[in-house]
Amino acid sequence: MPAVVNSVINDSIAQELGIEKNDIILSIDGNNLLDMIDYNFYCKSEFLTLEIQKQCGDVEVIEIEKDFDEDLGIIFESAVFDKVKPCCNHCIFCFVDQQPKGLRETLYVKDDDYRLSYLQGTYITLTNFTDKDRERIKRMHLGPFYVSVHTTNPELRNRMLNNPNAGKALENLDWFRKNKIPFHAQIVLCPGYNDGIELERTLTDLAKLKKTVLSTAIVPVGITQFREKKLTQVDKKCAIETIEIASKFKRVCCSDEFFLLAERDIPPAKYYGNFSQLEDGVGALRLLLENFKHDNLPKKLSKPVKFVFATSFAAKNVIEHIAKQFNKIKNLDCSVLPVKSQYWGQDINVAGLITSDDLINTIKDIDADFVVIPSVMLSPYTELFLDGKNLDYVKKTTKKEFFVVQNIYSMSELIEYLKNI
Repeated sequence: MPAVVNSVINDSIAQELGIEKNDIILSIDGNNLLDMIDYNFYCKSEFLTLEIQKQCGDVEVIEIEKDFDEDLGIIFESAVFDKVKPCCNHCIFCFVDQQPKGLRETLYVKDDDYRLSYLQGTYITLTNFTDKDRERIKRMHLGPFYVSVHTTNPELRNRMLNNPNAGKALENLDWFRKNKIPFHAQIVLCPGYNDGIELERTLTDLAKLKKTVLSTAIVPVGITQFREKKLTQVDKKCAIETIEIASKFKRVCCSDEFFLLAERDIPPAKYYGNFSQLEDGVGALRLLLENFKHDNLPKKLSKPVKFVFATSFAAKNVIEHIAKQFNKIKNLDCSVLPVKSQYWGQDINVAGLITSDDLINTIKDIDADFVVIPSVMLSPYTELFLDGKNLDYVKKTTKKEFFVVQNIYSMSELIEYLKNI
């Protein structure tokens, strides 16, 4: 895949130069581009020579003078311009493998590319890590990365990932340590495999790598009704045990779901450090609560307003706490409706996996001026749900209005919306 331009930022250098959607950046200073890493690296200069192929096929060479760190303002179709490194594993807990047919095509992509880990925070297993990859990472001082460790027991990791290269995890992680390349670690906890004693072993091994490991996140295995090979779900007993084991180590956090399963309060903000693994559900609820403390709620709305939070069961208690504060506002009636996952099965309870039909079934009979949903229910930069149906379909089916909260860690945009009604 070449470096195809998706759009340019207004008032940027790219716009001034007439760079347009579907133009292709062929090279910078004679250097071909493999990915956004190359693009960012070669752009850090005061003088550039850009070779561009226009939509019509003509090739232009443009000389640019700019500030050293000034961005050109180009947004590409993909962060990787050559072929994405595919995942070579067949993990026993792989969520992609337990999806039915008919969902968005992007949901079936299994990548394991260190470049996407560096650029976008995706998790890699290092089972396809090459000497060439190491050389480039060291030369360009890349990092931090996000690594799916799961276990440091070589035999167990081979079995869990179904890959004979999986057992080399510690060897690769020690290479990170020796070369001072930081990383965040992830452990998907599968009861009967890498919990209990095995979890303690893994955390002990990671602790030996010292501050090379910036953080370690422990998340429960997600199990849908489409899984053929049965795994055991994390229950209350396992959740409590996992929280206790994790508490013995520095920079180790359990995801929010463990505390919900253990029926314990969400930990204070200091537990999560700098909230470095929010995308993995580690500290998302606490950050929302912390931000809400600083929101300036109005005392009264200009007219009566009634709305409903359509949320996940995982976030139910936190959203109910927030709803109580909203209901102190005069002329406002706010309620919470957790969406039950008929599609995936009752064990899936996160907002990012809610389908359009599950949402419709939950809200179709409610009485409200509008429904509030988090943006994670939709594909990034679109209004598409997991099942390929869009928000407009839900609006027409339910005859309801919607407010999509873009920043899922804050209610400030919703508050401003209410103030302006």
